[in-house]
Amino acid sequence: MLKGIANAFRVKELREKILITIGILVLYRFGAYLPVPGIPVKGMLDAWQSYASGSGAIAVLNLFSGGALSRMSVFALGIMPYITAQIILQMMQAVIPSLSTLAQEGESGQRKITQYTRYLTVALALINAIGYLLLFKSAQYGLDFSSLGFPEFVEDIIIVGVLLVGAIIIMWLGEVITQRGIGNGMSLIIFANIMAGIPTALISSVQNSAVLTIVTIAMVVVIVPIIVYIERGQRRIPVQYAKRMVGRRIMGGQSTYLPIKVNTAGVVPIIFASAILYFPAQIAVFFPSVDWMQIFANAVSSGWLNWILSVVLIVFFAYFYTAMVFNPEETADQLRKSGGFIPGVRPGQATADYIKHTLDHITLPGALFMAVIAVVPSIVFTFTNNSLMQSFGGTSILIMVGVAMDTIASLESQLKMHNYEGFFK
Repeated sequence: MLKGIANAFRVKELREKILITIGILVLYRFGAYLPVPGIPVKGMLDAWQSYASGSGAIAVLNLFSGGALSRMSVFALGIMPYITAQIILQMMQAVIPSLSTLAQEGESGQRKITQYTRYLTVALALINAIGYLLLFKSAQYGLDFSSLGFPEFVEDIIIVGVLLVGAIIIMWLGEVITQRGIGNGMSLIIFANIMAGIPTALISSVQNSAVLTIVTIAMVVVIVPIIVYIERGQRRIPVQYAKRMVGRRIMGGQSTYLPIKVNTAGVVPIIFASAILYFPAQIAVFFPSVDWMQIFANAVSSGWLNWILSVVLIVFFAYFYTAMVFNPEETADQLRKSGGFIPGVRPGQATADYIKHTLDHITLPGALFMAVIAVVPSIVFTFTNNSLMQSFGGTSILIMVGVAMDTIASLESQLKMHNYEGFFK
């Protein structure tokens, strides 16, 4: 592992990518502590910070923002508007034919979809910023932003504008990591946000119950290898290539396999399901005085309703995203053109049906495994109210392990391109 990291820093291109990624994540964490202009003094924020760090819907949004929401920082909106925009655009591709056609047009089509995602992110961020302003100024908290010395409507415009610009900067930072750094920028920002809350949660957990802290850490040590095992698991479909004459040479005749991952969608179902479940909380901030809406947002964000919906949405998005990234018909067509076939299965549509059948069967256990890992720690947290259990919850640990594995795999593949053996022999 250390030798692989040393090899990565010997290559100028990889060294620059790693440093860009680290630098952007550090810059992002700085923005999470940079207060919005006109923020009230520390004493006035105690009630809000206590609420945002508790166990309600806002607390979960605060976790995914890396604590930026509780501090009312420039990056208080976090990455959620961007994720929500991506979910909407991807689901619309299955409904709107023109978007589906764009997605199949290669790089030019993806650029247009990315542009639409940016526009939608700005719109959602503006709505969220206005909602948070209304929540901050609600009767429950009554925070005073008059320190700017401007009329109230000017102060409101400044606060909403700063939050909106912060969300746009986060979107830009994530895209820069994806394009010029290592790994997926959106996932790495979420990873950094979750990791940022662990030290504080660990200290608080030790102060409350050292025994429960040790048990939680032991559970994490046991669960992480299982997650890695499932994430790297594959169903290998045997493929045989027929012999054929190419010029004066006989090509083909070898046997290989078509690898299908147990969890083809990776951590995307977890991230998408979380964004959907916490969307009511984002809407509820517009109506802080409407009790039933607050009750509904909290019920969807935590508790038995959240557990049921989490399982359903994770399984749904696992199938949905797998269908988006893996096309059995296209794979079967490529096999037929290259002279390959699955033993005992006719080429063409029969091969596509066989691959789809296998994919459907292998996706279900992977999705159920993710759902169980995501829900069980949340149930334990409900009964123990342990802060470390919240930070190391199922959703958090799946995202952290999945993002770490994807980032290492991305770096390892680039290392092998430069004739190095990578992280793992």
